Amino acid sequence: MQGWRSGMEDAHTAILKLPAKKGYSYFGVYDGHSGQNAAKYTGNNLHVRIAKDGTFETDLTTAIQNGFLGTDDDLKNDPQFQNDPSGCTAVMAIVTPYNEIYVGNAGDSRAVLSEDGVAFPMSHDHKPVNEAESKRIMNAGGFIEFGRVNGNLAVCRALGDFEFKQNTNLHAKDQIVTAFPDVQKREIKFESTEFLVLACDGIWECLSSQDVVSFVRKCISENKDLHKTCEDLMERCLAKGGELDGIGYDNMTVIIVGFLHNKTEKEWYEWMAKRYGAIGPEYKEEK
Repeated sequence: MQGWRSGMEDAHTAILKLPAKKGYSYFGVYDGHSGQNAAKYTGNNLHVRIAKDGTFETDLTTAIQNGFLGTDDDLKNDPQFQNDPSGCTAVMAIVTPYNEIYVGNAGDSRAVLSEDGVAFPMSHDHKPVNEAESKRIMNAGGFIEFGRVNGNLAVCRALGDFEFKQNTNLHAKDQIVTAFPDVQKREIKFESTEFLVLACDGIWECLSSQDVVSFVRKCISENKDLHKTCEDLMERCLAKGGELDGIGYDNMTVIIVGFLHNKTEKEWYEWMAKRYGAIGPEYKEEK
């Protein structure tokens, strides 16, 4: 959703069957800033880089890390984007044929898993005020002012934003702003893992992780499919005015991944509807 912004700088990827990787699925949300090029490039290339990495079959965490840094390096060296100021956060998930989910994150887009209706964080926001992040920023020669990197950027991990990656004496993961992701792995549990939400910060600025999980469960209990649920969630977070800044005025992108557990789609919706209210906290809309 473009929202009240004059342009759309987000991108996303949803691939149920990752090419040449039998049984793997890939999902990603990329929140752009200072232009759309970094987000679009990442949306078109990050999954390809990860899938082609030599460690994909044996060490998926390393493949994801290499994929983020490699995509960032490719973007930097692409003549089409020389001197392009844009950047993007990235959160992506790979579902494996072994009932595992891997989430990689750089920035403040977020992944949240619903376990029995309880929000389980699969990523952590990278903000300049975080102790480990601020230490890296200052060690690389940067500073934090007004909660922003060098008084400018609100996130401290991103692809692109190459003006913050100029120290040739430092590894890519040690720059003022880095594309190096945190990666989390979790087992998909047949009896409790319901769905995964990937979304940009335009959602999380408005609602907590638990609020989002509860909202999704409530929508499903009202016989809404996931497409309609995504629409309703973004409408819930959209500000009711036409200004250009503030909570609810940003671009918004959401992906919801339901885990079928060998059920048909119809059976999964019925299973989820029965679980609402019986397991997990009741949704209460914020005033």
